[in-house]
Amino acid sequence: MKNVHFFIIVMLAGSLLFSCSQDKKSQKEAAAGGGQELKDLQAAIKDDVSKRNIVQIAAASKDHTTLVAAVNAAGLAGVLANPGPLTVFAPTNEAFDKLPEGTVENLLKPENKTKLAQIITYHAAAGTYRVKDLKKLKTLDMATGADVTIEVKGDDVYVNGGKILGSVEASNGVVHVIDVVLLPPEK
Repeated sequence: MKNVHFFIIVMLAGSLLFSCSQDKKSQKEAAAGGGQELKDLQAAIKDDVSKRNIVQIAAASKDHTTLVAAVNAAGLAGVLANPGPLTVFAPTNEAFDKLPEGTVENLLKPENKTKLAQIITYHAAAGTYRVKDLKKLKTLDMATGADVTIEVKGDDVYVNGGKILGSVEASNGVVHVIDVVLLPPEK
């Protein structure tokens, strides 16, 4: 599992370096055509034939504009567009609204990029875990190295107390829509 964490960290660093070197105009042109703008060239490539990747699914959702803004601010759009496979728990805008007032605005500031990246990566796990797979688990190791708790209540699955509202298959894994923002444990 340590190799998976190292791989994710290397991908994050490479994506950050790659995205910093890209021309802003090219990024906007690549992202044009609907949905929310992605600030990473790789994530913004438009392909009407292939299945959408995780970040493209989030960007196309009116219920995930805050998440996409956070992914962009953290510089992680390229990571979520990579081949994966990944499982991402995607909080809705309403989930972000449950946080104390001013929290999101504060996290989106450039000086909080590291903390924001840690929160975003706590929403991703290496591998593809569909609901049927999650129902068999008690915990799941996230990209940060910390675990989330999985709980089944009837037919519903909860991750750290947040309910999975729906799931969408992506070209590079699966997106589970959740009703809370997952906050990593303090170190």
